This record gives sequence, C-alpha cells and structure tokens, in this order.
Amino acid sequence: MSHSSEQPLERVTIPALQQWKDKGRRVVMTTAYDAVAARIADPIVDIILVGDSVGNVCLGFDNTLPVSLAMMNHHLEAVARTRPHALLVADMPFLSFHVGSEDTIRNAGGFLQRGADAVKLEGGAKRIEMVRALVDCDIPVMGHLGLTPQSVNVMGGFKVQGRTTDTALRLLDDAHRLQEAGCFALVLEGIPAELAARATESLTIPTIGIGAGADCSGQVLVFHDVLGLTEGHRPKFVRAYTNGFQLFQEALSRWAADIRKGAFPGSEECYRLPDQLRHAVANWVPSSSTSR
Repeated sequence: MSHSSEQPLERVTIPALQQWKDKGRRVVMTTAYDAVAARIADPIVDIILVGDSVGNVCLGFDNTLPVSLAMMNHHLEAVARTRPHALLVADMPFLSFHVGSEDTIRNAGGFLQRGADAVKLEGGAKRIEMVRALVDCDIPVMGHLGLTPQSVNVMGGFKVQGRTTDTALRLLDDAHRLQEAGCFALVLEGIPAELAARATESLTIPTIGIGAGADCSGQVLVFHDVLGLTEGHRPKFVRAYTNGFQLFQEALSRWAADIRKGAFPGSEECYRLPDQLRHAVANWVPSSSTSR
C-alpha cells in the first residue's frame, strides 16, 4: 500500500488516542526498527514503537540491557525519515532515565528532536519523578508496567508479573500514579488478563496490552513476531500470522539455485549496449600497454 498513490493518511495524535479509548475503539501498535518495516506497518497501525527490543530482535543481544542511547537514536532516525502517519514512540533505553531529571529530559528531548512524537519508559513508583519532569517539559510519556524487560535481572527472568496480592495491587496503584503524573497511555506486559482488565477499567487513559489479555484499550506485538520472522520458542502471547522466516529462506534458496544453474540474471535483468558500441566492444583487442 503506497501513500504516494492514495490520499495521505491523517496523523494519529495523543488526543485521538484518548478519544478512541472513550469510544471503545481499539488501538493497534507494533514495532519498527528501520525504514522498510515502518513503511510496511504505517498504513495499517496506529502507533509505531521504536523499541529497545531491537537489541534482542535485531542486534543479537540476549535482552534489552545492552541497547544504548546512540543505538536508539540510529534506529529512530531511520524510522522517522519515513514520516509515518502513526504516532511515533521511542523507548528510553536502560540508564537513559535513571540518572537525574536533567539528563532524562535531555535524552528524551533528543528523541523528539529526531522525530519521535513521544517516549516510553519502564517502571512504576520509582519513575514518577522522571515522568513528571518530562511532562513538565511538554514531552509526552507512555508508561510501561508489569513485565518490564529492563528489570529482567531483578525479576529473575522474563516471568509473568502480578500473580500475588501485593504485586497485583501495587501494579494497579502504580498505574494510577503514572496516570496522575501525566502519562498519556500505559503498556501492560505479561500480567494476568483479569488484572489488566481491572487496570483498563479504572484508568481514564488507554492501556496497550502485550500478554495482558483482550480487555486492554489496544494491543502491541513486535513486528517480527507477527510476521513469524523470529526463530525458536515464541512467548505464549505471540500469534504469528505467517511464517516469514521460512518464506524468506525459501525465496533466497530459489534465487541461489537460479544463480548456480545459470538462470539468474536472465535477459530481462540485463542492460544492453547500443548496436554501434556492441560492435566496437566485440572487436576490441588489448593494446601492448594494457596487456602488460
């Protein structure tokens, strides 16, 4: 689907998301780490997240912790150049919002200067001060609660959260504190469906679920997971809509086979010399100076 041949899509805004929450219209969000993925996703989704999940999805890391601000800037700039109609949100990577308000504001502001519409940061009560500082500077913030990947070491792995009374009630409290601090939406990841439903019902801002049941205001999955581009074990909450990894390998295999049997490139993939030049080239012989 090409923007150039159709009416340009209307830009998604934060007020629009709030209106959709009030009307019960579900929000669709996926990731993009480069211009190709952004162009594929943009006509379809409402929010594009340049996630620090780029670390384990694309860069070969085991988790998101090694992803730096410079890496995030690199991928954000690639996506922003496509000028998406979707709301463009950038993840604040580990250590980019843990070091004081001044540095947090500078780091998040840099994302907006590079084309992001908003930033996302992980954590609850501990991050309230940072959220307030950003919102006070007119930097829109999306919160992230539940299974927060940057806390993988504290959690002891990628485990479902909110399964005890204390942790479930703390999550609800954190959700409301983030709303009061000015977050325009919350990602709820890896929590029981009933807990996410209660959070969504009690909040006025939208919730975006990932492994949090069907009652959130919207859903997010990683682009590569939806298209089946990731190998190995997939989390319970992932539904792949095609086997992209296999499809891409099959296409590459056919191409490689054509090369090996001399079927690629064909005449339709070749450039041709003008007749008069073809004759000159065919009759060319090396001179003594070029043959040495």
